[in-house]
Amino acid sequence: MEAYLVAIAIVALIYVLLALGLTLQYGFTGLINFGHVGFFAIGAYTSAILAMSGVPLVLSFAAGTIVAGLAAWPIGLIALRLRDDYFAIVTLGFSETVRLVITSEKWLTNGVQGIPAIPRMFASISVGSLASFAVLAVLLVVTIIAVLGMGRIVKSPFGRIIEAIRDNEDAVKALGKDPARFKVQVLILGSGLAGLAGAFYAHYITYIVPDQFIPLVTFYVWMAIIIGGVGRVSGAVVGTVLLMVLLEGSRFIRDVMPFISDVEMASVRLGVIGLLLILFTIYRPQGLMGDFTRR
Repeated sequence: MEAYLVAIAIVALIYVLLALGLTLQYGFTGLINFGHVGFFAIGAYTSAILAMSGVPLVLSFAAGTIVAGLAAWPIGLIALRLRDDYFAIVTLGFSETVRLVITSEKWLTNGVQGIPAIPRMFASISVGSLASFAVLAVLLVVTIIAVLGMGRIVKSPFGRIIEAIRDNEDAVKALGKDPARFKVQVLILGSGLAGLAGAFYAHYITYIVPDQFIPLVTFYVWMAIIIGGVGRVSGAVVGTVLLMVLLEGSRFIRDVMPFISDVEMASVRLGVIGLLLILFTIYRPQGLMGDFTRR
């Protein structure tokens, strides 16, 4: 049971990093990114491929973060001239393109068979539970740094400008600022966080395949920030933790409802999450950590 809880905590923290990146992009800047999982995949595969080639893990993690961030740069230049809905479609198409490239470029990614035996963190620690605790500790420190960094960013002049872009882009232009430049920077920062999350994921799971990077991952992250509160750093953390509790807790529904098959259970879990999202949208659209005085 202890190992299970540690594993859930590690996955939850990985999703917190993903949620923080999307919160910066959508919550504070208004960028509707439906392709967040694409940058998650780029970070995971970049770090895994480099580590399998003998590159130290620290450098692999850094490369995964940087490559994912840089991948967002041309997407931002091309897509930010589009309206919000078209931008969302372009990012969704980008993530699917990334998955198709991973699937087809077998010489680099091993195609649909994926990459097994990825070097794990703290491989020198022979006791499995201790290694997991060490991964959890490192991930917790990285997440705290990311949360504090996000807090500093949103309270800085840069943060005030991106919030102004979200609220009234025309007013920002009237002040002589270039919203597109700030949007690209935000897209790179958020995507870099997704890439870092991907690197942690690859080296913790130690086996990645293209089917782990489907659009559903992006929509889980969206659910987390909506439940927690859009535009709130604390909302990204609380929403992700609550989502993980619901996703994992719903596994035990079968204990009281054994007549539901495993296949049906997956649909029931999604239904429960979807119902919760609808209820939040109706009764608490500002999320758990949002402004209580607003509806």
